[in-house]
Amino acid sequence: MKQLLIAERFCLIAHVLSMAFGLAGLLLILPRPELVMNLPPAGQTLFQFGMAGGGVVYIIFGGAAVALYAYRTLGLGATLAFLLPSVFLSLGSELLGTSTGFPFGNYHYLSGLGYKIAGLVPFTIPLSWFYLGLVSYIIARAGVAGGKGELNWVRQIGAIALGALLLTAWDLVLDPAMSQTSMPFWEFEELGAFFGMPYRNLAGWMGTGAVFMSVAAFFWRKSSIKLERSELSLPLIVYLVNFAFGAIITVTSLDSRFWFPTSLAVLLGVVPAIVLCWIAKPAVDDITEAIPSLESALKAEIPPQRVGVLRK
Repeated sequence: MKQLLIAERFCLIAHVLSMAFGLAGLLLILPRPELVMNLPPAGQTLFQFGMAGGGVVYIIFGGAAVALYAYRTLGLGATLAFLLPSVFLSLGSELLGTSTGFPFGNYHYLSGLGYKIAGLVPFTIPLSWFYLGLVSYIIARAGVAGGKGELNWVRQIGAIALGALLLTAWDLVLDPAMSQTSMPFWEFEELGAFFGMPYRNLAGWMGTGAVFMSVAAFFWRKSSIKLERSELSLPLIVYLVNFAFGAIITVTSLDSRFWFPTSLAVLLGVVPAIVLCWIAKPAVDDITEAIPSLESALKAEIPPQRVGVLRK
């Protein structure tokens, strides 16, 4: 278990550092090509590799960190029960979207995100749906559960809705950053009414996330998945750093109009994520039930005569 935790933390650190490297390249180096020209040959090669494959690297490390976290905290069965639906359903949704325009609008992927499945969707895209979808749903579920492992159907619906909302809020800063800046990774073939994005893109994100989260919730229905606040550090870090990556690019590379969708994303994503993590604590009933058991255990260890002395 210790080795698993070390691997998980290594992947998380690599995920954050690779995003920081990409952010520095996009915002500091690309606008100043003379800086690249002044680098030694090895530096120029490293920069070119980073710009060409940086998107692939940070997504792979993000997916690995979240998968290891899920395996460590939820178990192999629960991890696969989320990973498989999220990857295959999101891939199907993306293939349908790039072929027909439904449900996201008419768009196509450019280079920079790795090998394209069927020549349409980079293999890293379903992986990003998995790891951001899982952390969004885990945060939502833990907050709605309030320390309880099993959820009734009302809380299940609430967790799915909140998880899909957190995922969609991330897209409010991701799509402008990845499609409308000087180095885009995908392009919309139609000018959307919502800051260059079609409204159906947001509906597609909400719907796709809700579908695979619902499938995972069905498979998890008999599992007692109880995560305390202290166990939500990795999901919250992954959510916030990925959010910050898109938000920083959006507000620094695009005009002042994009402060509105960024602020909306903070209101609908960052604030609820932090609040949900805060309220995801052990249930008071569990603590209350543990006190008599602890008292009985202590009495069993102390001779009866000593108990009388201690009471005096």
